[in-house]
Amino acid sequence: MKFSYFIYASIFGLMATGCAENDSIGSSIVQDNVKIVIDSVFTIKGRSVEVTSVPARSDNQLLGQFDTNEFGFMSSDFVSQFMPANKIYTDGVTSENVDSIKLRMFMSEGNFVGDSVAPLGLEVYRLNKALPEDINSTFNPTDYYDSSENIASTIYTASVVGLPDSVAGIYTGDKIRVVDVKMPLSLGKEFFDKYTAAGGVELFNDPVAFSKWFPGVYVKNSFGSGRVMRFYATRMYMYMHKKEKVEVVKDNETILKDTTLYMVNSFLAVTPEVINNNNINVRLSESLRQIASQKPLAVAPIGYDTEVRIPVQDIVNKYKAQAGDNNVINTMTFQIPAVTIENKYDINVPQYMLLIKKSERNAFFEENKLTDNITSFYAAYDATNKCYTFSGMRQLVIDAIAKDGKEGLTEQDGEYVLTPISLITETSQNGYYNTTTTVVAITPYIDTPAMAEFNFDKAKIKVTYSTQSAAN
Repeated sequence: MKFSYFIYASIFGLMATGCAENDSIGSSIVQDNVKIVIDSVFTIKGRSVEVTSVPARSDNQLLGQFDTNEFGFMSSDFVSQFMPANKIYTDGVTSENVDSIKLRMFMSEGNFVGDSVAPLGLEVYRLNKALPEDINSTFNPTDYYDSSENIASTIYTASVVGLPDSVAGIYTGDKIRVVDVKMPLSLGKEFFDKYTAAGGVELFNDPVAFSKWFPGVYVKNSFGSGRVMRFYATRMYMYMHKKEKVEVVKDNETILKDTTLYMVNSFLAVTPEVINNNNINVRLSESLRQIASQKPLAVAPIGYDTEVRIPVQDIVNKYKAQAGDNNVINTMTFQIPAVTIENKYDINVPQYMLLIKKSERNAFFEENKLTDNITSFYAAYDATNKCYTFSGMRQLVIDAIAKDGKEGLTEQDGEYVLTPISLITETSQNGYYNTTTTVVAITPYIDTPAMAEFNFDKAKIKVTYSTQSAAN
């Protein structure tokens, strides 16, 4: 139920002057009445709007494909540049000491949608030119690689089944899953020779120049279906050996013995500083489209946003009708219930949602902005109460009141969009026990599929303000 109510409070202010015992001037008491108004009698409307592409640059990588009646078809592969290490081990070795090279992709346990043990295939291709800066989820890599030159391939799952003990034993204890791809030995030797050639060290210390020499890789699906995995890190490893003579004591005599040392270098990595793009293809199911035609949805990474009509004129009118000359806007919050759409793949609601003015949505992501609590806000999903609650919206009301008094409000002033997002955070230490987490970037949701159905019939906007008048 939507409602308005008042809370009355009396504040006594004591104003006293210091005086002698027989001063004729005593103290005076001034009483103010403060009325705190909490208003939630507002109607909020929303509707689904289709999203056909998103900026898909991320240090996370989506790979695989699946098809379900509740969501539809989704496939994703990726193109990636690499950040080179500024140092490769070269002491007493040459490219002949390079034994192998591996592309290794890391996934947190459970960070996938679909069947964990279904075998899928992947292929790796070397890019032949630099990736464009203006890249998004619709990117077609056809002109950036030679389809006849597959340099590596493997079959993989999302479980530890089939992993070598040397890999499974290291990572499963940390709830990490790994996909290993053995790359051509010739590629490892090429990297080593380039690093040790004239100007090689400088090349590996310059990511821009390095990407022109080695533009990166394209990793694509080769066969299989039923799963999409999200990798949080991708690195290239070089394995080498080196023969040395070491001193050993035998029968009280020190002798030199031939020994082989084995080394591994993590010399390339996908990082936020380089271009990494997920090429995402989504065909939404007819059943999901039917729901979206009747109810407001958010479907990601590509699917639907929800346009929201915030009744800013009604909020201002109600405020002006109830508030006096001496008043303060205290808070505004917007709570919207949301649940996932039933499905067999455990596709859940997005963890974070952005509420942003419709006219500013695209620029927000293109210009890498953060929320300003004026025209953009974010909220985390409350799984207990099954809702998103946007707070800190006080300035929206203040600006609407000011604009209504000058140039007048329009329908566009209340047009907002709900869209799924991901947060990039940094944690800093404050003292010995306290840590502070800061949001440093907000990106479109580029992750395994997520769906949310909003219930605007039970959505609430609460505006709290206070009025004050002197008592008679």
